[in-house]
Formats: sequence, C-alpha cells, structure tokens
Amino acid sequence: MTTLTRRAYAGGRVTRSRLAVSWVFFANGAALGSWVPHIPDAKHALALDDGVLGLSLLAMAAGSLVGLPLSGALTAHFGSRGTTTVAILAVLVATPLPILAPSLPLFALALAALGVANGGVDVAMNAQAIAIEERLGWPVMSSFHGLFSAGGLAGAAGAALAMSAGVGPRSHVLAAAAGLLLVSLGAVAFLLPASNAAAAPGPVFRVPRGPLLGLGMLALCALLAEGAVGDWAAVYLRDYAGSSAEVAALGFAGFSLAMSAGRLLGDRVIRRCGGRAVLSAGGGVAAVLLAAGLLAGSPWVMLLGFAAVGLGLANAVPILFSAAGRIADVPPSIGIAAVSTAGYCGFLLGPPVIGLVGERFGLGTGLGLIVIALAMLAMSGSGRLVARMGAPTRSGLFSHSDMR
Repeated sequence: MTTLTRRAYAGGRVTRSRLAVSWVFFANGAALGSWVPHIPDAKHALALDDGVLGLSLLAMAAGSLVGLPLSGALTAHFGSRGTTTVAILAVLVATPLPILAPSLPLFALALAALGVANGGVDVAMNAQAIAIEERLGWPVMSSFHGLFSAGGLAGAAGAALAMSAGVGPRSHVLAAAAGLLLVSLGAVAFLLPASNAAAAPGPVFRVPRGPLLGLGMLALCALLAEGAVGDWAAVYLRDYAGSSAEVAALGFAGFSLAMSAGRLLGDRVIRRCGGRAVLSAGGGVAAVLLAAGLLAGSPWVMLLGFAAVGLGLANAVPILFSAAGRIADVPPSIGIAAVSTAGYCGFLLGPPVIGLVGERFGLGTGLGLIVIALAMLAMSGSGRLVARMGAPTRSGLFSHSDMR
C-alpha cells in the first residue's frame, strides 16, 4: 500500500468516524427530545401533582451526576469507543422506560436509569469528539453540539406530529427509540478506536483544581444561564413583561434556535477568531442585551435578549469541554467529567436559586444573576481567568498563544 493510499484510507476512516460521532450526538438529543414533551402524559397517567413530579424529575438529575464521573473513569480505562457504544445504546433502551412505568417508584427508578445512561454518553461522546478534532487538526466540537440541539428539535417536532396524529405517548416513544436504536447499532461500528487499548487505572473523579477549576467555574456559569432561560423565559415574558402566551412561547424558541444556529456555525468562527475571543464576545454581548431587556421591560427587547443569550452561549460548552479534554497529565474523559459535573450543578441549581431570589426581590432581579454569569464568561477573555487555566495543554482552543 503506497503512502498516498494509506493517507486516503486514514482520511476516509476519520470521515466515517466523524459521521458516526455526529449520529451519536444527534441520536442523544433526539431521544431526549422525544421523551420530554410527554412528561405531562406521565404526570396524568400516574396522577402526580406538580411537587411530586418535580421531585421525581430530580431522579434523572441525580442519575446524571452518577453517570458523568463513572463514564469518565470507564472511558479513561477502556477507551471512548466502547463506553460511547454502551452508553448511547443504554440511553435508547432507557428512553421509553419512564412513560411505560406503572407506578411512581418505577417512574423515579426509570428516570434515574435514563440519567445515568445520559451522563455516561455525555462524557464518552465528547471524548470521541476531541479525538476526531485531534486527527483533523481543526475544531469541530461546536458542530457536534449543534447536532445534539438539532436532534432535540427533531425529537420534539416528532412528538408534536405524533400528538396531532393521535398516536399515543407510549407508542410514539417506543417507535422513536427503536428507530434511533436500529441506526445507532450500525453507526457505532465506525466510532474511532482508542489509540491505546486501555489507560492505567486512575481515580473515578478528579476534584477540579488549577485549570480544571477555572474551566469548571466557567461551565457552571454557562449552564446556569442556559438552564435558567429554559425555565424562566416564558414566565418572565408573560407574568412580568405583560406579553401574550404566544409571544411568551417565543422566548425559549428564540433562545433554542439561536443556540442551534450558533453551534452549527461555531467551528468556522472559532477557527478564525479563537476560543477565548468567541467565549468572551458571546458572553459580553449577551450580558449587555439581556440587561437592556430587563431594564426596558419590553417583551420584544427581552426576546432579543434571550436570543442573544442563546447565541452567546452556543459555543461556550463545546469550547470549555475541548479545553478540559486537552489539559496535560489529565485523561480527556476525566477532565470532561470534572468540568461537565461542575456545569451540570449550575444547570440544576440556577433555576431554583433564581426562583428564590425572584420571590424575594422580583423575577427581574433574579434574572440579573444570568447577566452576572454571562459577565463572568466575558471576563474570561480579559486574560486573567484564562491565564489561571494556563497549565500546559496537549493542543487546542485554549493554547498558550490564545492565553496571551
């Protein structure tokens, strides 16, 4: 085999692996998007009140907090290919379980199982994405996360179509999961194999410190803002800005569409401007426009602010995960697990904290915490926060040249 032939073969293998990883991201988003619209159906089927439903949904969050570090350790030891394969298939098998659960305890247990599987695939597929980036030599992480967002929109759209056609929730979720599972069984065969068969056993979870601590703080800020907009955008627009229910619904829709578009275009922008500049500019512009909306009190200015938050946050998680996976002397999966766990804590804690502040001082003040979180992301570009994360990196978006 000639050198040219070997290079062509290697390039084709990376392309196939990239398509396989792309499918895993899409399938993960589509599975969750297929289930989430049926939460009200599960609530009514089990005769749950809002409080009990809220506590039950925490089981999925708790499961994810178990799955994230567990997947980090398994990926470091066995490689991301095997862990991604097992985790995405487990997600698709577990997706119908909550809607099939006949009782509250089984409902909570099914959600916990789905959470563990989802946390597991989150770390492993991002480790695969970093391996693809390293072989290609340019950033592609944002496009992978864009496909996750696109999958979520596709799953939700499929659920809406099923409801309009009179298809029952159980039938729809089972059919969606089965279809995704069949394609995934073929796609995982093309995932990128690990460069080493297995890594030396290490800690299941690494407490963030040094570079990981800085990245974890930024991930916490980014996902706090993301979770808060999802929970509070429509409430603020309808109850405080005086908009109609239709306009209020546009708050999260605009945020989601802006985030999806930003992620699909993000790799090109990151390649041209650098990760630090994209993170800083996105956070800064979003903070200014959201603050302007809160001060103006106009629904339409707030819609612009929420869309700006979606666009500003679009590439934050891909940039931070890529940086976490490239810290020297830290296995990529362990770095991603530590940073994603910190970020997920922000995603969980942000909405209730904003609700408590809003109850005491008004929801506008509560949403001001999002502005502060976005400002923290903007400050990362000043060099101070990023410089503190400046441990040697193997390569990537937060390289030494990017930290000057």
